[in-house]
Amino acid sequence: MNKYRYLYNTTLSLLSNLLLVMGCFILCRIIFLAENWNAFSDLTARRIWRMFEGGFLFDTSAILYTNLLYIFLMLIPLHYKENIIYQKITKGIFIVTNLIVIIMNLMDTVYFQYTHRRTTASVFSEFKNEGNLGGILGTELLNHWYLTLLAVAFGYALFKLYCKPRVVKVSHLPVYYTVNLIILGVAVYLCVGGMRGGFTGMVRPITISNANKYVDRPIETGIVLNTPFSIYRTLGKKPFIVPQYFDKEKLETIYSPIHLPKDSTQFRPLNVVVFILESFGKENSGFLNEDLDNGTYKGYMPFLDSIMSEGLTFKYSFSNGMKSIDGMPSVLSGIPMFVEPFFLTPASLNTVSSIGGELKKKGYYTAFFHGADNGSMGFEAFARTVGYTNYYGRTEYNEANPGNKDFDGHWGIWDEKFFQFFANALSTFQQPFAAALFSLSSHHPFAVPTEYEGIFPKGNKAIRQCIGYTDNALKLFFEKISKEPWYKNTLFVFTADHTNSQERPEYETESGLFSVPIVFYQPGTDLKGYRKEVIAQQIDIMPTVLGYLGYDKPYISFGCDLLNTQPEDTYAVNYINGIYQFFKGEYLLHFDGQKSIAMYAFKTDKLLEHNLLGEVAGQQQMEDELKAIIQQYMTRMNNDKLVIK
Repeated sequence: MNKYRYLYNTTLSLLSNLLLVMGCFILCRIIFLAENWNAFSDLTARRIWRMFEGGFLFDTSAILYTNLLYIFLMLIPLHYKENIIYQKITKGIFIVTNLIVIIMNLMDTVYFQYTHRRTTASVFSEFKNEGNLGGILGTELLNHWYLTLLAVAFGYALFKLYCKPRVVKVSHLPVYYTVNLIILGVAVYLCVGGMRGGFTGMVRPITISNANKYVDRPIETGIVLNTPFSIYRTLGKKPFIVPQYFDKEKLETIYSPIHLPKDSTQFRPLNVVVFILESFGKENSGFLNEDLDNGTYKGYMPFLDSIMSEGLTFKYSFSNGMKSIDGMPSVLSGIPMFVEPFFLTPASLNTVSSIGGELKKKGYYTAFFHGADNGSMGFEAFARTVGYTNYYGRTEYNEANPGNKDFDGHWGIWDEKFFQFFANALSTFQQPFAAALFSLSSHHPFAVPTEYEGIFPKGNKAIRQCIGYTDNALKLFFEKISKEPWYKNTLFVFTADHTNSQERPEYETESGLFSVPIVFYQPGTDLKGYRKEVIAQQIDIMPTVLGYLGYDKPYISFGCDLLNTQPEDTYAVNYINGIYQFFKGEYLLHFDGQKSIAMYAFKTDKLLEHNLLGEVAGQQQMEDELKAIIQQYMTRMNNDKLVIK
């Protein structure tokens, strides 16, 4: 009997293959940076090196999470693994699992351009009802064919460069098991430390927010992080953790989201129509950019600009999130996006109200319109939950227009056609009514109907002609409804869900990324003006609408009534890559949840180049107000206290 046993040196093979994956992750980061270079400013070799150093920590964690099964199979102290078939299976597991996460990184290279953050686990809820993702992904594969080729190249590299275990002699099995048990024990220790981001008991497991340690700007965390890590660290996590900044009594004195009616309030039953315009960032407006190009900039939405000149418009106005699913709760319910879109979390079961929900109490007919497939993006569920009783989507459009060919091939009904459908429906509603419409044609892949090709200015970004197309659809909508008897008895509100396809440096900053129009318009009234001293935000829309109508019941909104709040008391809040932003007065405060990390005079320092942290007299007051808003938000979100019961 042969006294020798043969041992595959799986340890060295394992280390070599994990280093191979690390090399792939580093290359993915380089590709990510190259593809999104214009999204970042003032990058120096030293700063990039610092980000890559931080990236190594997050890559190590992601690689270890991804390869836990592979590591276990390679190090399990059983001699049965010394088998050719077994090793082929482990190689297959290694290649498949690592290629999947590499593809995640490559896909986020493109998706980051729209979200400005790494994708988290909420993506699975966000798109679970979308039936058109196959077509969208197919389009993206064609548009970014080079990334597809890179994915193939990475897969080929994993296959060809995989290090097979080599054979060494051992004299007997006791040595084999002893050595392998020791190696497994060491590996467990190293894996735990690597996944946590440190080896001491004082080190808490790293999470997404730790990436801010390596950057100067929150948006730069996209360079430091990788997509697999962002998904792993948010799977099954409770996003809303209540901080204990203040005791309950002091918290209420600093900030409360409860709005109480004035004693002299007299309700006016005006109709309310809210437009949430897909990707209509402020950069597209000529009216809001009067200083661009030496005053010659015309923008891409001339009709909405004309409405701005006739209505109440704000120079400094912001979204409270960066996705469509952030926009609806902010605009309609006065709830900002902190950490994760709340209706993709267990908090989606909370009782929530809205403009429509509150006005239903006054006998209003309420309806929500979106031209996509019913159920898309969870809009129908949210609209019905917050008080919009009737929902009109692609299904209802098709029922009213049998045999139509108005589907855009990607998302839903072309805006022009759907806006006309919206106009017809409004004229059938019992007054007073509260309706909202979420447009969709200015959405990736940025197409317009064939008959409109070449009609609208294209600028330097594909979205520009789509903005022009939807703006024209809005014009045709108003031409139609202006003849209706209910028209002058209606308050119209216009805003965007978020920004998109930024081009100019001032719109690529943490301020510019949230800059959207906010406009209130009632035909033939004195609701006019261009307010340059006020800070407006999406969550102000609900209290401003209800205040304008003289609503006489208490309700909850995290925003201000812009018509009845002193300019110096207006503010805006939003959240980007682990950092809370607070705009107030002349300044923008960055707060990481524990301490302030930056302060900018955002109105004059448009590129946010000068950090004034510690130099502004009102910094502590701003920080306390922001803390109170965060604490109220988290407390109410976790305890289902978003309505007055």
